[in-house]
Parts: sequence; structure tokens; C-alpha cells
Amino acid sequence: MKKVTGIGGILFKCKDPKAVNEWYKTHLGFDTSPYGTSFEWLEVDDSTKKGLTQWAPFAESSKYFEPSTRDFMINYRVADIEALVAQLKDEGVTIVDKIEDTDYGKFVHILDGEGNKIQLWEPKD
Repeated sequence: MKKVTGIGGILFKCKDPKAVNEWYKTHLGFDTSPYGTSFEWLEVDDSTKKGLTQWAPFAESSKYFEPSTRDFMINYRVADIEALVAQLKDEGVTIVDKIEDTDYGKFVHILDGEGNKIQLWEPKD
């Protein structure tokens, strides 16, 4: 079974997300919004399909990364989130929440072996 197909996003805590967005916009040319920025790219196997990688600063007081105590979270793109979650449960991996179906795709959060929260995303590309 194909599991992770790429990095879907880099999410991190900072003191002032608005200022961080502005710094990256000014100095590195990021096309930022209040949610960070999205980088578009084309699939290697099918160059007619677009993909996105999200870059997003969060307030350092954000509870979104809990139960992890880390200041970052990586979002991984996956091919079949339901099958992967079933397999991860069988392997004893901690599943933090239920699969959420949104306009952007399906999401679920898990913890790695060191307690880092990871976001899995099956995009609707």
C-alpha cells in the first residue's frame, strides 16, 4: 500500500504570525495570507495534476499542536487515509482524532514514536 506521497505542509508556532508572514513576504517573496502560503507544484507521475504544500505560522499560544509539546507539526500527503489509519491502529500508533472530511480533503492527526503530532492529509487535488 502506498502510504505517504509527499509533504503537505510545514506548520509551526511563533510569537507573532502576522509579523512572520510579513517577514517571509518581504525578504523571501512568499505570497502570504493570514494562513501562511501555499506552494503549487505538479505531480511527477502526471504533470497535469497540481499539488500544494502549505506553509503556516501559528501563534505560540495555539492549542492546535496538542497533545504534543513541540512547536511544529508536519503535514504529510497520503493516498488512502482510511486504509492507512486502519493499518496504523493495528500497529498500535496513537490516533489523536477522527478523520475529518473538508473541502480540501481528509485530515487526521497521529503521534509519532516521540509524541510529535503529525497531520495526515488525503487532498482533493
